[in-house]
Amino acid sequence: MFSHLREDIASIMARDPAARSSWEVLTCYPGLHAIVLHRWANACWQQGFKWIGRFISHLARGLTGIEIHPGATIGRRVFIDHGFGVVIGETAYIGDDCTIYQGVTLGGTSLSKGTKRHPTLERGVIIGAGAKVLGSFTVGEGAKIGSNAVVVKEVPAGATAVGNPARIIEKTAATEREDATAKMFAAYGLTANGDDPLSKALHGLIDNASSQELQLVKILEALKAAGIACETVVELDKFNPEKLNKLVE
Repeated sequence: MFSHLREDIASIMARDPAARSSWEVLTCYPGLHAIVLHRWANACWQQGFKWIGRFISHLARGLTGIEIHPGATIGRRVFIDHGFGVVIGETAYIGDDCTIYQGVTLGGTSLSKGTKRHPTLERGVIIGAGAKVLGSFTVGEGAKIGSNAVVVKEVPAGATAVGNPARIIEKTAATEREDATAKMFAAYGLTANGDDPLSKALHGLIDNASSQELQLVKILEALKAAGIACETVVELDKFNPEKLNKLVE
């Protein structure tokens, strides 16, 4: 138990720039307290002392503001940062070296007892503040979930998911180089150039429509100069790509 505690403290010191000493982490970090109490609750749960496990979990919730079902499986060096409002369900599995921020829910969408209802987080996953990961799917190793994202389907290893419902940000060569510099840790699941893919798609459509309108104007001018008459239509408001781009930012 003490070796795990030393690992947890060292992990928090490495990942949290606000941590000034091991004593401060041990005494003032509710995420660490919640993990330690969960180990006790889970041990009772596994030995068949279900009520005692639930009671320890209930006490931990009151002390830390973090609710972890005693049946949940949590790996080593898991860091729950700030942590208030975190909810982790019974069949959730959290791998080693994961980071979870405040307000995160690892929830289930099924009412069937005795089945896997909650998500599996593989090693090194980062879940940003307020994110909801709902279902019995897997979030792959090293994946990042942006703050306030709502994830309802599998996230590939190393991917970044943002938005509601969450969408996967496609990587380019440039973003892969940038990700390499932040491979060890990305606070709140944020990455460089982590734009919402839907927003990127809308910007692309707007730019494409703008270029097409410009091309049509040039074609009409060329036809008019050549003496070819074109039927006139009711003139509409001019297309304003800058205004539309601001609306989808």
